[in-house]
Amino acid sequence: MSRRALLSVNDKVGLADFAAGLHALGYELVSSGKTAAALGEAGVPVTTVEEVTGAPEMLDGRVKTLHPRVHGGLLADLDNPTHRAELDAAGIEPFQLVVSNLYPFREHPDIETIDIGGPAMVRAAAKNHAWVGVVTSPAQYDDVLAELRRHDGSLSDETRRALALEAFAHTAAYDAAIVEWLEGDELLPQHLVFPLERTEDTLRYGENPHQRAARYRRAGTVSWWDAVTQHSGLALSYLNLYDTDAAWRIVHDLGTRPACAIIKHANPCGVAVADDLAAAYQRALECDEQSAFGGIVALNRPLDAATVERMVAGPQADVVIAPVYDPGSLDALIAKRKNTRLLSAPPPEALQRDVRQISGGFLIQEPHHFEARRDAWRVVTQATPTDAQWRDAELAWRICGHVKSNAIVLVKDGQAVGIGAGQQKRVDSAEIAARKAAGRAAGGASASDAFYPFPDGIEAAASAGVAVVVQPGGAMRDEDLIERADELGLAMVLTGERHFLH
Repeated sequence: MSRRALLSVNDKVGLADFAAGLHALGYELVSSGKTAAALGEAGVPVTTVEEVTGAPEMLDGRVKTLHPRVHGGLLADLDNPTHRAELDAAGIEPFQLVVSNLYPFREHPDIETIDIGGPAMVRAAAKNHAWVGVVTSPAQYDDVLAELRRHDGSLSDETRRALALEAFAHTAAYDAAIVEWLEGDELLPQHLVFPLERTEDTLRYGENPHQRAARYRRAGTVSWWDAVTQHSGLALSYLNLYDTDAAWRIVHDLGTRPACAIIKHANPCGVAVADDLAAAYQRALECDEQSAFGGIVALNRPLDAATVERMVAGPQADVVIAPVYDPGSLDALIAKRKNTRLLSAPPPEALQRDVRQISGGFLIQEPHHFEARRDAWRVVTQATPTDAQWRDAELAWRICGHVKSNAIVLVKDGQAVGIGAGQQKRVDSAEIAARKAAGRAAGGASASDAFYPFPDGIEAAASAGVAVVVQPGGAMRDEDLIERADELGLAMVLTGERHFLH
């Protein structure tokens, strides 16, 4: 029995060399349309699908390989005497190999780029992987050809099974892209299909050392994390990735001035903006220097020598991430912080949806964002913020939206000086923030991610010495709170927008 391979590909990178290798191993090459033409131009002998089926291509190429002489050769169980007899009676020869990748639907979504014959061939070959190998990516060509050469033109059972797995994952991701396109731009569509593939990243462990972990991305795509470069340090862990992602988003959400955010356990423990990066780092560190040890340091400017000098003098970070490193600064930091993971990265990508797993399913929501603009905020007290206090209020509010609820953030002169996070009672977060500020919030701003239910939160802000409180409003006791703020001499600003973060 001669060997036969069926080739029908959209991506023709490396095809001619691969096909020539198959021909040298004695394979008869059967191909259709543009693939056959490409092989012919490369001087590789090829039999057209039309010659095999006796039927011309139809419907502008929509029907080419959908024929019993093709699919019979793909699906026959050669251990089944009845199947063999039917092939003999119909004059059908089986295929040992299928090489197919699909129309570029993800790149050019359209009715005419929805492939039908390709997925049918791929799935048929993958189902019958006991007899047929299926190659769905040019990246597989070298390994497949090498094994064929080692084993007299044959693939092992393990290889055919592994190729079948990749083939079904390939068609699943393709179908998912079509479903997404047909759903349109719906935030919460009827069907939400996330085909994921594991990356090659080696994570040290999950949230704890006894938990295994891996990073996945949407199949067939490149994510922001794939563009991150690790220059030195230990392998990243699950929490390193999670916290670094959070840090990078915060520092890019603070405006255009040089900024630094230091993250610990997904919460900022220090944030600041300044006229230069070294000052922004130093001021962020001063918010809570003890908590910064082992944290994530995110910088929105190239890391320079002056900032490195201050970082070396400060507590060791688990991760440092910056857009780029100035000449010499990377080596200088590596020399003093060998285990710190030093990353460079492009700006963060926009999130399409926020996805969280619960028992038996998922919760989907629009990603967190700030919608209420400054011109929609209302001053509701007799006192009105000064220009400097407005700047502090806006920064405190921005930081607060990235802190786990209940969240209170105290800011003075562009520097977070006290952050209270994750407490069951809002007043507890307020008291924690005030304690950390230790008097440095005087004349600054306090932000609360949700309304104050009782005056005690306002009183805690006043005890920290702030001049303005910014909060969503909407409590049953808003009028009482406004009256209390007036009594305390505070300015109060209502944003009309809550920013819980769990």
